Formats: sequence, structure tokens, C-alpha cells
Amino acid sequence: MATQKIQYIPEGSSPLLERFVNNIMWDGKKRAARKILKDTFLEIAKKGGSDPERVFTKAIENVKPNLEVRPKRVGGAVYQVPMEVKPNRQLSLAFRWIREAARSGKGKPMAQKLAGVLMESAENMGPACKKREDVHRMAAANKAFAHFAKY
Repeated sequence: MATQKIQYIPEGSSPLLERFVNNIMWDGKKRAARKILKDTFLEIAKKGGSDPERVFTKAIENVKPNLEVRPKRVGGAVYQVPMEVKPNRQLSLAFRWIREAARSGKGKPMAQKLAGVLMESAENMGPACKKREDVHRMAAANKAFAHFAKY
């Protein structure tokens, strides 16, 4: 019985993938970051069987926050004011939360941890989605201070 070798190489690199590679890169080691992402996509293809790029984009969409709280100083007091998140910052936060969730796991190679986090996030579960929900919950709790956003 021959084992089937799953090979996945993305056709071209999208700007979103390049930005994610730059985000997971440590000490300017871009080749290592690209290898991690390639191994992650192979792992996703092996586990899930679906298109790894689709899983990746779905995970990013599920983790991107719509609201966050920003501190505003009004009359000597500092209020946590809920504000909408700009699209560029949404991506930055999503990448950071996914990267940190993968790095926090111990005992496995980074590609396996990242694949697990991406697959969980694509299903709207896992630590990265929990972080987004916590941020949204904080914004909802401070909705009373939304009128300070204009200052």
C-alpha cells in the first residue's frame, strides 16, 4: 500500500500571504517564515483536505475585529471609548492574534501549531477567535462612553 504524498504549493503569492509571512518572520529570516507557511498549508491539506488558502482567508475574516476600545482622556479622567477598527489595523490585529496563539502552544513544530490555530479560527473557535470576542465584549461593556469618540 503506497502512501499518497500531499503536496501543496500556492500559485503565486497574494499580498495577504506576503504580509502574513512578514508578520510571522523573526530576525529577518524570511525563508524560514515562508517554509513555515508552506508546511502549514501542507498540514492543513493533510488534515482538512480542503483548499488551504481558503481556510487561511476564512480564518483571517473570522478573527478580524470590528470594534475595539481606545483610551480617551476627558476632563482629567481616562475612559475606554469603543471605536471602529480601520481595515489595515483589522488585518494587523488578526495576524498578531493568530501568530501569538500559535506561538503560545508548546511541544510541536510551528507549522503544526499554526495549522491548528488557522483551522480552529476558520471554524470560529480557538484562542484567536476568543481574543476577538473578548475585545468585542469590552467594547460592548463600554458602549456608554461612545459619545466621547468625537473628542
